[in-house]
Amino acid sequence: MTDEAQQQAPQRVRMWFDPTCPWAWMTSRWLGEVAEARGLAVDWQVMSLAVLNEGRDLPEAYAKRMPRSMRLTRLVTAARAAGGDAVVKPLYDALGERIHHQGRKDDDALIAEALAEAGVDASLVQETDEHDASLRASHQVAIDLVGDDVGTPVIAVDDVAFFGPVVSPAPKGADALRLFDGIVAAASIDGFFELKRSRTRDPQFDVEMSPSDGGSA
Repeated sequence: MTDEAQQQAPQRVRMWFDPTCPWAWMTSRWLGEVAEARGLAVDWQVMSLAVLNEGRDLPEAYAKRMPRSMRLTRLVTAARAAGGDAVVKPLYDALGERIHHQGRKDDDALIAEALAEAGVDASLVQETDEHDASLRASHQVAIDLVGDDVGTPVIAVDDVAFFGPVVSPAPKGADALRLFDGIVAAASIDGFFELKRSRTRDPQFDVEMSPSDGGSA
């Protein structure tokens, strides 16, 4: 890590995810790479696309995805209540591998497998509205930080939050660290709000981005 990066190192990094969102999954793979390299303890939090889109007029195909969003965000929230914060990331990893990499739709089976892989006692996790207050509170923290005209993922560096980064494929190695340092730098500028360009590719789950040499094309 450079001296400049060390000076900018955040005290707290949080990421909000919906397990059904492929873009959040891509971002989580990148952030996990950064966390391992930098020794960061990321605080993994849930937000729900179903909650975000309540009352909105959605395209039919997208609307059909919302019950799954609610089910799985309820699941992660219930697992946190049963097993504590430490189970959230392992459960997300296990769910995401099956949902995004394997493309599975058999939610009953994949949920049971994911809970077992994450070491969560399935008998303690009830997929009801029992923990909806906690789910909505977690969701609202992200919205309060970043605004309500965004979706998942949301990342917060200390108390400055952004929608994104939206990446495909997930950067690895030096590229992953360089992107993180750029986000930390952007968060340090009080008046910085947004950068955006149109996406030109879908999520690439199994492709590794080759580290660049830092030169321009």
